[in-house]
Amino acid sequence: MSINWFKYSSPATFYPLAGKLVPWFAWLTAILTLAGLYWGFFQTPDVLSEQKEYYRIIFIHVPAAWMSMWLYFVLVCWALAGLVFNTRLSYMMAAAIAPTGAIATFIALWTGAFWGKTSWGTWWDWDPRMTSELILLFLYVGYMALQSAIDDPRRADRASALLAIVGLVCVPVIFWSVNCPDPTQCAALHQRSGTGKMESNILIAMLVMVFAFWMYAFAVILMRVRNIILERERHATWVNELLETEK
Repeated sequence: MSINWFKYSSPATFYPLAGKLVPWFAWLTAILTLAGLYWGFFQTPDVLSEQKEYYRIIFIHVPAAWMSMWLYFVLVCWALAGLVFNTRLSYMMAAAIAPTGAIATFIALWTGAFWGKTSWGTWWDWDPRMTSELILLFLYVGYMALQSAIDDPRRADRASALLAIVGLVCVPVIFWSVNCPDPTQCAALHQRSGTGKMESNILIAMLVMVFAFWMYAFAVILMRVRNIILERERHATWVNELLETEK
C-alpha cells in the first residue's frame, strides 16, 4: 500500500501530521541532549592537546555551527520550492525555519566568543569563519525583517525567498574558511580539519549532540509552522471547524 505524500503539501493535511510528530521529536531531543552532555562531560579526556577543560564547549559550539548552515540550506530549498511550485506550505516552512536558524547561529557565535577568549585571548577577531558566520546571522535577521516589513504575505514570501537564495553563497564560504586546501590563502584562528583520528569518545559525544540539535530543530520548526498555518489560514473553513471541535 503506497502513501500519497503529495497530499501533505496542503496546510490542512500537514497541520495534524506536524502535531503528531512534535512530541516524538521533543522526547528525542531531551534524551539525546542528556546523553550527549553526559558523554561529553564525563566520558571524554580532561585535557585535549593544548586545551584544557574548556574544550568541551565544542559539544555545543560545533553542533550549533553545523545546524546554522544546514538550516539555512533547508530554508533556501523550501523558499525555492515555493517560488517554483507556488505552494503556500513551502513558504510557511521557510518562515518557520528562520528563527531557529538564527538562534543556532547566535549560539555558535556566542560559544565561539567564549572559546576564543580562553584559547586565543580575545572575544572577537575578524577571523574568516567568524565574520562569515556573523553575516549568516544578518541574513537570517534580514529574512525575518523583510517578511515583517511587507504586509501582503505572498509578496513578503517571494521577496524574502529571493533574499535567502542570494545569501546562500555564504554557506560554502563558511565551510571553506576553515577547510581550505591552502592554509596560506585563508589563514584563520579556527582549527582546520586535520587528517588525524578524533578521540572516539569525543566523536560520539559530538555526533549525539548534533542529532540532539537536529531533533530540537524539527520539534520547534513543526510547532512554529503549525502556528503560521493557523494564522494564515484563519479564514479557511477547516480552521473554523478545528476551533469548534477544540472548544
